[in-house]
Amino acid sequence: MSTATVSDRVFNFSAGPATLPLKVLQEAQEHLLCLPGVGASILEISHRSPPFEAIIGGAEADMRKLLGISDDYAVLFLQGGATTQFSMVPMNFLNKEKSADYILQGAWSKKAMGEAKKHGNVNVVWDGSSEKFSRVPRPGEFTASQGAAYLHMTSNETIEGIEFHHDPDTGEVPLVCDASSDFMHRPLDMKKFALIYAGAQKNVGPAGATVVIIRKDMLDRQVEGPFPTMLDYKKMVAGASMHNTPPVFTIYILSLVMKWLLHDIGGLDKMHQLNQKKAGLLYDFMDQSGGYYKPHAQKDSRSLMNVTWRMRDEDLEKKFIKEAKAAKLDGLKGHRDVGGLRASLYNAFPYEGVEALVGFMKEFMKNNG
Repeated sequence: MSTATVSDRVFNFSAGPATLPLKVLQEAQEHLLCLPGVGASILEISHRSPPFEAIIGGAEADMRKLLGISDDYAVLFLQGGATTQFSMVPMNFLNKEKSADYILQGAWSKKAMGEAKKHGNVNVVWDGSSEKFSRVPRPGEFTASQGAAYLHMTSNETIEGIEFHHDPDTGEVPLVCDASSDFMHRPLDMKKFALIYAGAQKNVGPAGATVVIIRKDMLDRQVEGPFPTMLDYKKMVAGASMHNTPPVFTIYILSLVMKWLLHDIGGLDKMHQLNQKKAGLLYDFMDQSGGYYKPHAQKDSRSLMNVTWRMRDEDLEKKFIKEAKAAKLDGLKGHRDVGGLRASLYNAFPYEGVEALVGFMKEFMKNNG
């Protein structure tokens, strides 16, 4: 049986599951058979064992340090993905007597809003559909409704490639954020957020875990239940993510990624600078292409994580995707709902990969002008 090597790896532009740090993959590979000092694989140890308690505790401690999360917040590692959170948030905090504010800015915020409508009244405080979801609201363009149970935002829309580059101020209304596709790509003003949730498989690990950071006073706002046990924030906080067997391997990889962000990158300020540099190289080239490559997002809302663009026709786009894959530039096809092209440049994606893509784009434009 042949053995793959690092040189066989492609540049993976997939929107998720996405590229992980090579150092993390190598450490996981080295220790997969047997964790040092444990005598068993991470895939085999009990989630109640001291070694795993150290892993999950270390992951939380490092995440708190990176984001500046105070003791006023609980950190949870749950299952079900962000899609489960679309339901869990309104189930816990919304009912037919209450209303919640939603920013409608793309496909994922639309899905979240659809789930919320099953539990209570939804008020759209800003709607980007008339501009084909090409931007997020700018500061001052929306106001939270007085008495709203919460205001929900999606910090980054992977399909349209638009992103918040500021943390909105919602006053007394709790701010809930789906941060799945740009979680930990930059520092956050945590005091502005009541609840943040994010699937792991974009920036912090493989699929299988959902990070939830919830301000503890939100538990006092929980509507009357009963709730299914696994969808009850109070019970999840009380059980410290251990009500049932958590996604052990995903949390292990996440713990390694936290260490990589802290010690190899040097924190989220440095990570943000690297992400700006990567995305800037690609956007600058497209802006100078004379319209050959046309970014979807308006300049002030361009995502650092998901760069989306179109070309003059679908046949040319298909040719681009086919030839790019042959050049070991994989995962550039846009989402099936909107078409076009998309390069996802999550935290672990290397700058050299963007250089390779830009070089390919220059040659493709020259040969297919």
